[in-house]
Amino acid sequence: MVKRFRIAVCLCAAFVLCFALAGCDSQKETYVPASKSPAVASPVIGEDGVLRVGVNTGNPPLAGLGTDKIIGIDVDIAAAIADELGLKLDVVDVGSDPAAALADGTVDIVMGIDISEADGSFWLTGSYLPTAVAIFSSQDGVGVPVPGDGSTFAAQVSSKSAWAVGNEFGLEALNSKATLTDAFVALGAGEVLYAASDAIIGLYAAYSEGISVNIVALMTQPSGYAVGVSNVNAELQALIGEVVAKLSSNGVIDVIEKKWLGTAVDLATVSMIGEAAAPEADVEADVDSDETPDKDADEENSEEA
Repeated sequence: MVKRFRIAVCLCAAFVLCFALAGCDSQKETYVPASKSPAVASPVIGEDGVLRVGVNTGNPPLAGLGTDKIIGIDVDIAAAIADELGLKLDVVDVGSDPAAALADGTVDIVMGIDISEADGSFWLTGSYLPTAVAIFSSQDGVGVPVPGDGSTFAAQVSSKSAWAVGNEFGLEALNSKATLTDAFVALGAGEVLYAASDAIIGLYAAYSEGISVNIVALMTQPSGYAVGVSNVNAELQALIGEVVAKLSSNGVIDVIEKKWLGTAVDLATVSMIGEAAAPEADVEADVDSDETPDKDADEENSEEA
């Protein structure tokens, strides 16, 4: 009788416990993060609650056309900027004339502005993404090439990088390819020891093809991409400058770089040769075009970071 009583007590206790847990579970609420209050409004931005960002979709992987929307590194960084400011994002293709888009009020800010090519038409933040003409290798332990050492280089025909290789190492060292992807495929196959390209576009081309590479040297002084704001909008300049600096320091931009390029980009400690080692020289490149990937930004990378 005592034994049965104990069993009954235990069963009742178990029932009460299950009921209590069920009751607690029924009272749980789905966590919803608090929405941020907009940090800025009209007339500092053109539309309340929205940050209108201009990009150049002809410049992948910074920006390109996906299946049904604009995608790329700049789009993901713009989304992070808008989120920091408590704003929705509206991405606008402004082509190769960001100054006009800022001047006529089409956009609030523009992305992907090469600091080395800036002409003062608008204010710029600090760089959020570095770049330079770089020499890549796909083999570990490969050193910095030296003129006359027999090194061979793949590069896209008629590009700044092809010109830089020919100027520094001689045309006999250059293996010109129709596309940048072809150049990195040749590198990965061991056809050449090095490939030359813009650092960002080269990393993107190699990563898209699944080719592991590292940057062994720079052939131009590093520049960088920045955010542009109208010269007369001091309040927005201060806000955007602060947010870009924050995203650069807290690792958010590193995550976005890894998504598109396979790695965070740091050129500060990379060896410099040629023009980069003698920046005082007045060197002019007589070329037809810069490198471009032979396809737009990969749709498989279209999720926002």
